[in-house]
Amino acid sequence: MRIDIVTLFPEICRAPLSESIMKRAQEKRIVDLHIHKLRDWATDKHHVVDDAPFGGGQGMVMKPEPIFAAVEDLKSQIANRKSQILLMSPAGRRFDQEMAQQLSQESHLIIISGHYEGVDHRVIEHLIDLEISIGDYVLTNGAIAAVVLVDSVVRLLPGTLGHERSAADDSFSNGLLEAPQYTRPADFRAWKVPEVLLSGNHAEIAKWRKEQATKRTRVNRPDLFR
Repeated sequence: MRIDIVTLFPEICRAPLSESIMKRAQEKRIVDLHIHKLRDWATDKHHVVDDAPFGGGQGMVMKPEPIFAAVEDLKSQIANRKSQILLMSPAGRRFDQEMAQQLSQESHLIIISGHYEGVDHRVIEHLIDLEISIGDYVLTNGAIAAVVLVDSVVRLLPGTLGHERSAADDSFSNGLLEAPQYTRPADFRAWKVPEVLLSGNHAEIAKWRKEQATKRTRVNRPDLFR
């Protein structure tokens, strides 16, 4: 998979995506990640990418010209692949594990990071395929959200995680939160690990984990049941 992130703040993306599992995924060529500065596609001498909104209002709006130029340039570099164009925006569809799974099947993602008061709506109407929000809150800029999306998608690619079942057992993968996990010591400050986990009975352990996952989901995320 190739992923291109187009942002005003490349360094926000580079640091977290150059560590740990994301770093290894790139070294193993599981993902081909490129981070671009949007201003590189601005044509005026000051590299302006925003302007005041028509109709008045506070803040600035990202101009359509550099965004269209960036996407068209990146698509032309890999003409033999179908590109999925994404916009990170608080006004988009809420991101979840199912969407991450769907995006992990794509061969090329171009992610546009929103900023200021948003982007010119002609970008949304005529350029992007999907507008995505990572939650019901507002961030300083979309580069942070882009990092979250890339991490959640790349970890689903075959070979990224150390065990092929790791992603399948994650929270949300089966509609429930993950069951509680324990490790050594078995007795810590008189708080003991549940006996079933020490029993070696895999059927009983699986049953316990399902029960605990259901209980945890009902308490912490009752909306998932609805």
